[in-house]
Amino acid sequence: MSKLLRMDVDSVRNDERLRRLEAVTDATLSRLDAADLLDELLERVRDLLGAEIAAILLLDPHSGQLMVAAAKGMADEAHRVVRIPIGRGFAGRVAQTRRPMMIDEVASGDVVSPVLLEMGIRSLLGVPILAAGEVIGVLHVGSSRPRRFTADDIQLLELAADRAGAAGQLRNQKLEQATALALQRSLLPGTLPRLGGVDLAARYVPGHAFGIGGDWYDVFTLPSGWLGVVIGDVSGHGLAAAVVMGRIRSALRAYALITEDPAEALTLLDRKVRHFEAGSMTTAMYALISPDRSVAHISTAGHMPPVLAVPGEPPRVLVLPADPPLGIDIARRDRRTTAVDLPPGSVLVLYTDGLVERRGELIDMGIARLTQTVTPAPAEQLCEKVMATVGLDEPTDDVALLVVRRSGDN
Repeated sequence: MSKLLRMDVDSVRNDERLRRLEAVTDATLSRLDAADLLDELLERVRDLLGAEIAAILLLDPHSGQLMVAAAKGMADEAHRVVRIPIGRGFAGRVAQTRRPMMIDEVASGDVVSPVLLEMGIRSLLGVPILAAGEVIGVLHVGSSRPRRFTADDIQLLELAADRAGAAGQLRNQKLEQATALALQRSLLPGTLPRLGGVDLAARYVPGHAFGIGGDWYDVFTLPSGWLGVVIGDVSGHGLAAAVVMGRIRSALRAYALITEDPAEALTLLDRKVRHFEAGSMTTAMYALISPDRSVAHISTAGHMPPVLAVPGEPPRVLVLPADPPLGIDIARRDRRTTAVDLPPGSVLVLYTDGLVERRGELIDMGIARLTQTVTPAPAEQLCEKVMATVGLDEPTDDVALLVVRRSGDN
């Protein structure tokens, strides 16, 4: 081959390589949502590599199996049911070794899914999809004719896998956040009960910086006529925190039917958390308000102190025994319940730390700011005032606020 002809061949190869790289690094892909990006990416990869099929499998961390998230060239019903354990089959081995892998001639023992064999796929190329250094899936292509994939083919597929990894991670984060928010919303009271002798109002605002957390509040009546009022905060964020919050909320409701001593109910809840929710920490406050609404029996498990406003008196932070949070494995002592008088027109304000915490500021300053805002006003009006005065437009942590006002005519 002459030198001039070789230069022309090399130029064509370089132009083709550049075209292929540009196809998977095209900035327009970034403007697509995660699902559309994966579909478009697979279409381009399949075209550039002359492959009949292309698929992205993402790792389900709970089952440890790869599941098809997007595919081209395969019927939906054929691939959606496929589950591939790490280490088994072609895709499973790619995920396990974290390295590109190719098979020039596919045999029955090379793959887990019979779909590839039924389609007559003869050659496979696969690469791991990584995010933050961890395998989150596999991208592979298949050809119906025997072929040997080149180093350029591997480079192209790895580049596409990088794009898929960013999109897959974003999609998973959005799905988890949406699921956690839906779960949390379903567990919070849709509307607060209308009860004699009390006026109730509440707010919940999810934190924008860290995602959904485990903040919750609850209000329920007991057969005896006592009113249960709860606020709490499970450590952590995301779906895991929301799930733990749901279990703790349900457990406390069950214990409330067993005992009408808030301290005893929190003791039972603490045992449950330490045994079944090991590793999680929860703060909570549980108050029982008497049928005549004149007194509240309160026990706190490491939670923010409530604020009480009584007509004719300055608002104050209640000083309650400092009992430990739930789930903390420390030397045990009996939890304590404190009786607090609720004169007619008085207001009790319960909240989570997202309302009063600020970066670079002592939390005492946030509590003082809240206390100065609280007045013996109607519950809904006071909620609006607190959120407008103390709350942030975009909180960095979840905020839960619950206001209980004793009616003035009791």
